[in-house]
Amino acid sequence: MSNLPWLWRMAWRDSRRSRSRLLLFTSAIVLGIAALVGINGFGDNLARSIDEQARELVGADLVLSANQPFDSTLQTTLRQLGQRRSDEVAFASLVQFPKGQGVRLAQVRALTGGFPYYGEWLTEPTTAVAAFREAGAANQRVALVDDALLAQFAARPGDSIKVGELTFRIAGRVRKTPGQSGFSASVAPTVFIPREFVEQTGLLQRGSRVQYRTYYQFAPGTNVDQTIKLLEARLDQANIDSDTVAERKRQTGRSFTNVTRFLNLVAFVALLLGCVGVASAVSLYVREKVAAVAVLRCLGASGWQAVLIYLLQTALMGLLGATLGAALGTGVQLLLPKVVEGFLPVTVSVGISWSAVAEGILTGVFVAVLFALLPLLSIRRVSPLRTLRASLEEDTASPDPLRGLVYGLIILFITGFAYLQTRDWKLALGFAGGLLLTFAVLAGLGEGLRRAVRRYFPSSWSYVWRQGLANLYRPNNQTLLLTVSIGLGVFLLATLYLLQGLLLSQVEISSTNGQPNLVLFDIQSAQREGVTQLVKRNKLPVLQQVPVVTMRLSAINGRSAAALKKDTTSGVSKGALGREYRVTYRDSLISSETLAAGKAPFVGPDGIPRVSFDDGFTERLKIKIGDTLTFNVQGAPLVTIVGGTRTVDWSRVQTNFLVVFPKGVLEPAPQFHVLLTRVPDNATLAAVQRELVANYPNVSAIDLGLILQTLDEILTKISFVIRFMALFSMATGLLVLVSSVVVSRYQRVRESVLLRTLGASRAQILRITLVEYALLGLLSAVAGLGLAVMAAWALGVFVFEVPFAPQISPLLLLALLTTALTALIGLLNSRDVLTRPPLEVLRGEVS
Repeated sequence: MSNLPWLWRMAWRDSRRSRSRLLLFTSAIVLGIAALVGINGFGDNLARSIDEQARELVGADLVLSANQPFDSTLQTTLRQLGQRRSDEVAFASLVQFPKGQGVRLAQVRALTGGFPYYGEWLTEPTTAVAAFREAGAANQRVALVDDALLAQFAARPGDSIKVGELTFRIAGRVRKTPGQSGFSASVAPTVFIPREFVEQTGLLQRGSRVQYRTYYQFAPGTNVDQTIKLLEARLDQANIDSDTVAERKRQTGRSFTNVTRFLNLVAFVALLLGCVGVASAVSLYVREKVAAVAVLRCLGASGWQAVLIYLLQTALMGLLGATLGAALGTGVQLLLPKVVEGFLPVTVSVGISWSAVAEGILTGVFVAVLFALLPLLSIRRVSPLRTLRASLEEDTASPDPLRGLVYGLIILFITGFAYLQTRDWKLALGFAGGLLLTFAVLAGLGEGLRRAVRRYFPSSWSYVWRQGLANLYRPNNQTLLLTVSIGLGVFLLATLYLLQGLLLSQVEISSTNGQPNLVLFDIQSAQREGVTQLVKRNKLPVLQQVPVVTMRLSAINGRSAAALKKDTTSGVSKGALGREYRVTYRDSLISSETLAAGKAPFVGPDGIPRVSFDDGFTERLKIKIGDTLTFNVQGAPLVTIVGGTRTVDWSRVQTNFLVVFPKGVLEPAPQFHVLLTRVPDNATLAAVQRELVANYPNVSAIDLGLILQTLDEILTKISFVIRFMALFSMATGLLVLVSSVVVSRYQRVRESVLLRTLGASRAQILRITLVEYALLGLLSAVAGLGLAVMAAWALGVFVFEVPFAPQISPLLLLALLTTALTALIGLLNSRDVLTRPPLEVLRGEVS
């Protein structure tokens, strides 16, 4: 009887009376597999779309950019690159619609040439692009304006828009620009004007934050990366950044791969939750099959053959559940592009990812078999004497070393899967450890409840309550299973809700505490007094006013920035070496800063300024107190010494800086000023913006209220995507609940028969069932919420460093809904036990 065909026949024959129950417990993995297949399929479609549309992400073969005009010594070399080129000057500025006097901060892009060379520049009317490109040569002031900006102020093509000191006719609305997502357009709407007019706008002042870009188109087949590599040293020396199609593809792909990997971990939790349901349901199933296994042993079958018979059943049902899950996941992967389309810089081409389907099916079968092995291992120890003796414990009570091996395989599988998603062993071990800890805590609470009820049983309570509580520890009880499954789903949803509140609290601007909600920047020194009077004339407070000086880091402890960039062993961040620093000068700390080490900025006795750094940024530069740094202050070298470090609360609405100089050093340097104030309403805001545009067109204003609203929308959209995946865990928990109730139905029937025989009415049995499942739902919800509150508190205090003040009412509502839903499902699935005569039900079970 050792051949495989016999095992298949026995597995098939034995499953005839139990196929409905087998299908039920394998249904627990359907949603987990659906989530995995949906996310992986979406990731494959996104990666393919990024690969296909990589040129459209850039709009050219090569982009060179810098925050100052390109070095004149490079101009000849750069003009020889490519077949075609386009120049752009981009900066932020207030723009005004004269028709309705509407004013808003926008991204102005002064462009010349044929950019974009790849991708479709969608405008209305379609002839607007041609009109825009011809405008510069014809000396016509024509602009293309982002659709979101036109919609906000009810403007349309043919109206005018004022940029600085010039007024442009709006030739068309921009629906889509290559490489720009709808989300980024809503945050920073764009106004395109011809490059020839940018100087006449009067917006480019000393210290203005300007980005200079040149777009290149090369001949087909040109190795652009190799071409730019030959110029890398010279470009780096001139602080010019390069971006190619291949590099943009890598960056974009890496960013969205991280997102899909995170969502995969959320989906994986749903799958593991389903596997817990499989293990529990198989455990109940095995208990009913002990007599049949004993008969097989009497007929000569070995213990392992008996295990294989039921393992084959589990594998087949796992295959069916995984296939159903993969089919459902295919629909999910077709739906996800619609959910996240506002975040994506490319149009996702939707198609079935067969690799994701195959991976999902294989994963489903593997985890179903792996988790089913835990209860199935006990079958091999069933003695043939079980046909004569009813005690299962006699042959299965002693410890089984193989169970330890299976537990080890489960932990190894969880850790390995997490590593495949994160590519970081620390994160993988952290995820696996956190997940196992959560399972352990929930299981411990469930086991604690069973023991507490048994030990401290309230014998004086009413009959219904005593029977309902007794069901929590009777044989085949579901206390442990439901506490883990429902509790984990509640934990995920509640944690995500609390985290969203924490993230919003970091950027929330209180309406009562007088914090700034309007920032004016690019104020020239000659304009400082005038802008200050403008603010006071509108009865607004000047909450903060600081000077800003731009500079670059040229050396650390005598080693040049160029040498440090080439030294791969230095550990110094290349981004920190190449960035432009915007610093201020003062001798004291502000309310958003605390002294971490050393002293506040001061000038030493040797005349060398002691500067203060953000303590986190010192790690990127690998510097410490006493190190010497040389800055290039717009052409003039300035030697400084690190005199102290500060801990900066970057979530505060303040003018925070990475580097702060002492007074008496930078005053003669070219600089601009930033002013923070607070406006009481939108009408005052609009009046201030109009006056700024009229008198100081180069000064830009950031409406922090609008930014807060945008961030709220961002977090809402992101949390919706994450909650969408977390709901798979919640739904899986409910499926586990349904399957466990149905699989244990025979035990419930026998209990019902006994209670009915002892005189209990149907109404009493109904209330007993209600008490049991309501208590289980309430315990699961409270356990999940407790873990969620602790996790959110830890993140708030130790990661985000913000006060933890959760809103209790939504959490209570979630607990009530979970309790009610658990009780309802328990009642609905037990309706046969409650409504049909016991004898009829028992006859149906044995027929």
